[in-house]
Amino acid sequence: MGAREHAHGHAHVHGQQEHGHSHGFATGTRAFAIATLINLAYTALEAGYGFYTDSLALLSDALHNFGDVLGLALAWGAATMAKRPPSGRHTYGWRRATLLSPLGNALLLVGFSGALGWEAVRRFADPPQIPALPVIIVAAIGIAVNLGAAWFMRDGHGGHSHGQDLNRRGAFLHLMADAAVSLAAVLAGIGMLMFDWRWLDPATAVLVAVVVAFGASRLLRDAFEAAMDAVPRGIDQDEVQAFLSGQPGVQAVHHLHIWSLGAGEIALTAHLVRPGLEDHDTFIDTVVRALNDRFGINHPTLQIEHAQACGHDQHDRAPHGSRPQSGDPHTGL
Repeated sequence: MGAREHAHGHAHVHGQQEHGHSHGFATGTRAFAIATLINLAYTALEAGYGFYTDSLALLSDALHNFGDVLGLALAWGAATMAKRPPSGRHTYGWRRATLLSPLGNALLLVGFSGALGWEAVRRFADPPQIPALPVIIVAAIGIAVNLGAAWFMRDGHGGHSHGQDLNRRGAFLHLMADAAVSLAAVLAGIGMLMFDWRWLDPATAVLVAVVVAFGASRLLRDAFEAAMDAVPRGIDQDEVQAFLSGQPGVQAVHHLHIWSLGAGEIALTAHLVRPGLEDHDTFIDTVVRALNDRFGINHPTLQIEHAQACGHDQHDRAPHGSRPQSGDPHTGL
């Protein structure tokens, strides 16, 4: 092929882990289903008691939980879509749906936090008399419900933190925040019961609004970065570049791109200039496994070149042409 010979290599680790991915997706959708149904039932109970007692603390927490139910439903749907196999048009499958649902989830939570904060501030002027005991009981149930649902959403696969599914992590963090908010409602109920501090009801609602807004802002940031193909947090692109440059026979690395495919999969493409050596299959297989073990990059595509091509900048990281596509993300064919 002349001065610029090249070879392509794809991540062989996928062929060996395909069954594991299928099992992980099935477990993920089941977890979303359980968490969604549990939270929906509790939200209905909490909202009913909130209206009955006129407690803004319960109503605000119920509204917050209802927002999370919607978010969990979106995440559930995204996890289900991620199970769809690749096609001729969607060559990576539908994994990126797990990057879009957190965006919708975060936007919902931002809207709810604004509404809660406004109503809480309005009530501070004349806090109503709230029966404290129902607030304590219902909020205590909320702690158990949210911790139980969070247990189903936990990441039980270990591995690299940057390889965790953003979709699932967002749902887990929301449920843990809900448990903390329910604890605050319990404490507020105790204060109202023992000291008749009626202001604790709207104060708890303000706390809910702050917690929701803070969590939503972080989730929105992470989801936006993932949707824009940013390098996943926890991966240092300079470190990856240095690792590839240090491999046997590699003289230059260019067109290095790292992004999230969703559903816990991290993709990489890179051109490696490696002249005069022919053991490409063994070399690529070794590098692919090392990328997965060291960085959690489990979907790399490497192109081996025998000579530096004209116009290539080995430090180039800007998009260059279209992203490599393939009919089957497991084989690269």
